Amino acid sequence: MRMLICGGGTGGHLFPGIAVAEEVLDSVPRSEVLYVATERETDAKVLRDKPFPFVVLKSEGIKGKTVRQKLGALLRMPASLWDAWRIISRFRPDVVLGVGGYVTGPPLLAAWLRRIPTCIHEQNSVPGLANRLLGRLVKRIFVSFPGSEQRFPARKCFFTGNPVRKEVRALSGGEKIGDNFTLVVMGGSLGAHSINTMMMEAAQIMRTTVPAGFVVIHQTGRQDSKSVRQAYKEAGIPARVASFFSQMPFVLAKADLVVGRAGATSLAELTVMGKPMILIPYPHAADNHQEINADWLVEAGAAIKCREDETSGAELAALIVELADNDRKRREMADRAHRLGEPAAAKKIVRHCLDLCGDNAIM
Repeated sequence: MRMLICGGGTGGHLFPGIAVAEEVLDSVPRSEVLYVATERETDAKVLRDKPFPFVVLKSEGIKGKTVRQKLGALLRMPASLWDAWRIISRFRPDVVLGVGGYVTGPPLLAAWLRRIPTCIHEQNSVPGLANRLLGRLVKRIFVSFPGSEQRFPARKCFFTGNPVRKEVRALSGGEKIGDNFTLVVMGGSLGAHSINTMMMEAAQIMRTTVPAGFVVIHQTGRQDSKSVRQAYKEAGIPARVASFFSQMPFVLAKADLVVGRAGATSLAELTVMGKPMILIPYPHAADNHQEINADWLVEAGAAIKCREDETSGAELAALIVELADNDRKRREMADRAHRLGEPAAAKKIVRHCLDLCGDNAIM
């Protein structure tokens, strides 16, 4: 099977695509994968060491843009479609999978015009604009949250869960790495300035209240790494701070508690690994999907939700200390999170893609 996977711009779109690509290469004889990504630095950083090639497609989104930017994106669309057509002509895929982001549109449209089987994966509880439009064209739609199929043609929808990378699956359900109590703070692959700010305030309060052996691992994004590192230093809290951790699954394996956003891919990895969470949904996410993502885990007892505009650093500090001191509560949250995980999501998607390919699947 020759599979073309398109999507990117954030880790939330890249990592599910990578998980499916890895599963194809591991489980389908004589298979090949080509990944179509955006021009963003994040895409190249994440994809450069993977066991499959990737190409960059120039394209632009329109949601949340000014009128002038939207016009520019629309004018660019024919060139993007032509570039996607040429990529497909060279690679000759048997199936094309879109995993989210504006870069998915041109390859899926080009494949549809050439009658190549197409499918999409929707990570979030509320589908984005691109996937809602593409859902009318593709053969199959894979969803990650119960209820999101209501926004697509029902006959095309299949619940698979959100694919997670091999490294995450390998660490699923295993013992925590390390003896210290470890708090992992993450704002997604691009960081989160407001979470960084709250944690800098919280650090000054926690300096005298956290248990012995308390350490922090904090992914800040490029903007705040120096100031966050200094805040922990001044508070006397041992901390490992970086703008980006390329081996995040191994970082999460050390976590006793995680503070972060409620992006679907992060939640998928955290549930598979069975980690208790304090979630601070990004308030400006499209269609408020992070809030809805978080509610799913809160209702299951796997997470606690804090609204960004209603939570101070002091309140966050108090919640972290409360959970750090309550092993029973954390274990209960971890168990409920683990029950929600879908470690076989990538396998399910690959099976569907093999079915779409028919006789071409193992040629």
